[in-house]
Amino acid sequence: MATHTEILLTQRPGEDKKIGKHLFDVVERETPSAGENQILVKQTYMSLDPAMLGWMVEDRESYIPPVELGEVMRSSGVGKVVESNHPDFAEGDLVMGMMGWREYLVSDGKGLNKLQQGIDEETALCVFGLPGLTATQGLMNIGKPQSGETLIVTGAAGSVGSIVGQIAKADGLRVIGVVGSDEKADWIVNELGFDGAINYKTDDLEARLTELTPDRIDLFFENTGGPIQHHIVNRLNEHARIVVCGMIADYQADEPAPGPNWMPLIKKRATIQGFAMPDHLHKASELVGQLAPYVQKGQIKYRSHIIEGLTSAMDGLNLLFEGKNTGKLMVKL
Repeated sequence: MATHTEILLTQRPGEDKKIGKHLFDVVERETPSAGENQILVKQTYMSLDPAMLGWMVEDRESYIPPVELGEVMRSSGVGKVVESNHPDFAEGDLVMGMMGWREYLVSDGKGLNKLQQGIDEETALCVFGLPGLTATQGLMNIGKPQSGETLIVTGAAGSVGSIVGQIAKADGLRVIGVVGSDEKADWIVNELGFDGAINYKTDDLEARLTELTPDRIDLFFENTGGPIQHHIVNRLNEHARIVVCGMIADYQADEPAPGPNWMPLIKKRATIQGFAMPDHLHKASELVGQLAPYVQKGQIKYRSHIIEGLTSAMDGLNLLFEGKNTGKLMVKL
């Protein structure tokens, strides 16, 4: 009997929000077969994302229900169709979608998208997976950037922030990125073409921000939170837009950080909008269509941080919260 590995969430994170093997159970299951109008997918790459911590905790008011205890941990991934009884999929097709922490998946095809010819699994997850879709929806459809404006993006070396900055640069904006190391600052400026970088750990935040935004800030793409948020809000132009995508600095904090003073938001008549991708996944093909021209023109670069083996996910997810990943974090199965 052929078997495969699945990882189940069996415990909620405690008050410290720490992630590790103690939260999961690794089980062996009989490898399934595709039934009528179904496909069997062998997952090859699995995405690790900050949102996963939110999916683990008991938060019934979040934008998506938590993973129930005893269920396979939720994640997106890419895999190959190894058996098909479905008219829209053939053996050998590469598909992307929500697959979970497991080696094999039986699906009716809903929620899975076939990769275009010439797109490999790594590129798919780094660019056309959740990071690229999130960057495209948040920046282009919510932020609505205009050439000549100044954009600042936190988490700028991350999988979402780096794509946000590159799209904005391609569209003629001045782009400033906030990062957590000099190495990341060098990468976004000298490799990705950002106009400037702020190391939130070592720079004088107010002085550096003033230096890099002589025309102040029109668009703020927020991925992290943290002390620089207050300084950015104080540098806004009239009618600035703030797109709130993530708040990773607070995900494992005992208490959420206090928000910025609302007076500058009133004075500048700023618009703030939070968003979550489950609301927009139904238009994934449309978002890919918006993003694809930038990729085809060579305007989107990326780097990945790959860890090996399904079980490495249990501890590897911490790399995101410790700032130790050096690119889109994913597991190679």
